[in-house]
Formats: sequence, structure tokens, C-alpha cells
Amino acid sequence: MKSRRIAALVAGALAAPVIAVALPSGQAFAHGYVSNPPSRQAQCAKNVVRCGAIKYEPQSVEGPKGLRSCNGGLAQFAELNDDNKGWKVTNVGRTTTFSWTFTARHRTSSYEYYVGNTRVAYFDGHNQVPGATVSHSVNLPPGRQKVLAIWNIGDTANAFYACIDVNVQ
Repeated sequence: MKSRRIAALVAGALAAPVIAVALPSGQAFAHGYVSNPPSRQAQCAKNVVRCGAIKYEPQSVEGPKGLRSCNGGLAQFAELNDDNKGWKVTNVGRTTTFSWTFTARHRTSSYEYYVGNTRVAYFDGHNQVPGATVSHSVNLPPGRQKVLAIWNIGDTANAFYACIDVNVQ
């Protein structure tokens, strides 16, 4: 009887990691951000700028559609809204390619890019699931700009947000 108990315990210990990996994941494994030019959360993840929790999950700036904030309305990522934090500014041309990196992909309604309150680009996602990366060429006004990039999800009421600091030459 004792050997059966030990065998059951060993089998359970061996199966636990497999079960944990196979279970549905929560929001921690979500979703996507602009990696190039480096968004504010990408800079945090690479220790370019000292940051809090966003450093560990740059892909998780998810909030309701329609926001215009760098942190997607999430208090734990409020530092992304701080324009005086020392974000690295990337020199770019008038037409700049923005590359999204996805860690979990969703059907996509659209992508939007804003400078201030002006939408400077819109791309229809055709409610398709994107590949591991997606890139868009966007025309920008000259000078130092904070670009807000938004990935609108097609099958939820949420979007993902990323701010990118650029100097358009």
C-alpha cells in the first residue's frame, strides 16, 4: 500500500508541470507592443529607462478602446504617461515604420497612430489574426513627437497602447 502511495505522489509531481503549462493562461501572457522604434514599455523592458512592473510585461498595456493615454488607463503602468521620465528619443524620417511584437495574437479590428489629438494613420485589420509581428509605414509631422500607437482588438472591447518618442527629421 505504501509503494502505491509513493508511486501516486511521484506521478502527481511529474504531471504537475505539464498540467500547469497546458492550462489556459491569464492576462499575464498577453499581448503586444511597439518594439521598433522602441516604445516606452520596450525601453523599460530593456532597462534603457528605470521602470516598475511594466519592465516585466511590456506587452500588457491593455485597456478599453478609445483611450488616449500611454498606460491604457492602468494605474500600475502610470509612469508610461510621464513625459519627463527621460525616455530615449529615436531619430526617424518623415515616413517611419512602426513594428509591433505580439506575444499573444487576437483578431484585429484596426491599428491607429496619433500625434497629439490628431490621428495620423489608420490601418484596417480586417478582423484577421496577425502574425508574430506587424509593421506599418506612417507619415509624421517634423520635430519631436510623442506617437500613440493603438492596436484595436476585433473580438473584445479592449485595445493595446504604446507611446513612442521620436524626433522626425
